[in-house]
Amino acid sequence: MNTTQNLVLAGIDGSSLSNAVCDYAAWIAQKVDAPLKLLHSIDHHPEHADHTDITGNIGVDSRDHLMDELTQLEQQRSKLRLQQGKQLLQAARERVMQAGILDPLTNQRHGSLVESLIELENDLRVLVIGLRGKVHENQPDKIGAKLESIIRSLHKPILVVNAEFKIPQRIMLAYDGSQAADKALDMVATSPLYKGLVCHLVCVSKDEGKVPLLEVAANKLQLAGGIEVIAKKLVGKPEQVLCDYQDQHAIDMTVMGAFSHTRIHDWLLGSFTVKMLANSHKPLLLLR
Repeated sequence: MNTTQNLVLAGIDGSSLSNAVCDYAAWIAQKVDAPLKLLHSIDHHPEHADHTDITGNIGVDSRDHLMDELTQLEQQRSKLRLQQGKQLLQAARERVMQAGILDPLTNQRHGSLVESLIELENDLRVLVIGLRGKVHENQPDKIGAKLESIIRSLHKPILVVNAEFKIPQRIMLAYDGSQAADKALDMVATSPLYKGLVCHLVCVSKDEGKVPLLEVAANKLQLAGGIEVIAKKLVGKPEQVLCDYQDQHAIDMTVMGAFSHTRIHDWLLGSFTVKMLANSHKPLLLLR
């Protein structure tokens, strides 16, 4: 396949989740028959933050010499980052080829990861990315520093990977009747990605009026064919009962809408999406 339209994009950075990102991306690309691209972004800004002015109280000649050394050091760092990125992409390419991808694409870009993804968005079918990168990979209570910005900036499905790859057999669709939830419902009903899977359609609400909505949604999935549907209404704190349900029913992946409320609402009450990202032990496929 030589087109780059509607591709599966895997963002890798050499963190412990990069292999799982590659594996999930390869699985999706094969299931939906889409090209796969591997992306590594080199962000220079963190290193630049260290280059404060330390030359103010030394002589002109010494200052010029020091600036030359700093420039050479930055050039060496840039070459090293470039080489490391190429090695990461080559290893990732070999991994997805072993998983059955015939001709994976690779792309190394300089600058902000968020900006790179926005530029690539029109070609995306789905983005696969790790829950946390190298900066936070040893902090299980943290999510990636750029992850929320990425989710808010893109309007394509994003699979956030937080564990080793396991071929999904059971998914959970968190449904609340919202526009984002209906979009997720349509995607599950129509995409070849979910055929042959068991879908737990779960609604968390004290409102009994949600029951008819849940029944309509379940019927839509059943009419689509190829999906076994289990509908369930739960009561409680959404992020807690959904994560508990994941564990109790061995859910392999959760599908849900992302950031359906306003920034002000999130600031006052905390974002449900962020809470799910922080508490879930299984990958989350987010839609906006």
